[in-house]
Amino acid sequence: MTRKEITRLACEELEKLYPDIDCTLDYSKPYELMFAARLAAQCTDARVNIVTKTLFVKYPSIQAFADADLAELEQDVKPCGFYHTKAKSLKEMAQKLIDDFGGEVPDTMEELLSLPGIGRKTANLMLGDVFGKPAVVTDTHCIRITGRLGMTSNKEPAKVEKDLVKLLPPDISNHFCHQTVQFGRDICRARSPKCGECTLNYFCKYYNSNKK
Repeated sequence: MTRKEITRLACEELEKLYPDIDCTLDYSKPYELMFAARLAAQCTDARVNIVTKTLFVKYPSIQAFADADLAELEQDVKPCGFYHTKAKSLKEMAQKLIDDFGGEVPDTMEELLSLPGIGRKTANLMLGDVFGKPAVVTDTHCIRITGRLGMTSNKEPAKVEKDLVKLLPPDISNHFCHQTVQFGRDICRARSPKCGECTLNYFCKYYNSNKK
């Protein structure tokens, strides 16, 4: 079975399981998604949502984040871990958005990557969820699942992204990545995946090479 064929089947099966899946980070403004994604590094989305529920009320604008007292902001985001670095990123991101982009989130990969603390994963999330552009968010679930299925043999996010861009239909690429996140939490776990319950196991490289 070719990678194209595997991809087609994966898209079909995941669409049956999660037709209405969305990003699991809560936000109401574009910059809030970007800030939440920064806080989510090595932290669960559920915990980030608890923190941002009050954080976005306390700092209701990009200017408010830019003007924030750094030490106080650190304490506000401390439950997300790595709070010194993350608070510094949020404050610097806010200032750069004001200085370079008129207080608006830019809509190109190059411009998004110019923001402090933003890598390709978050940039792609913004392009897909906020601006409706084709995007491939290679988080740990996506990398693990597409590797197990046989869609890619790479482990590095940038290389996996490059492989998946060639395989996924552009109009559903971002949606597919959200589906893999939920699928990774429900079924295709890093440890003890529920292969026996998986509706994708009939074409899964990992399952078919290990089931015996």
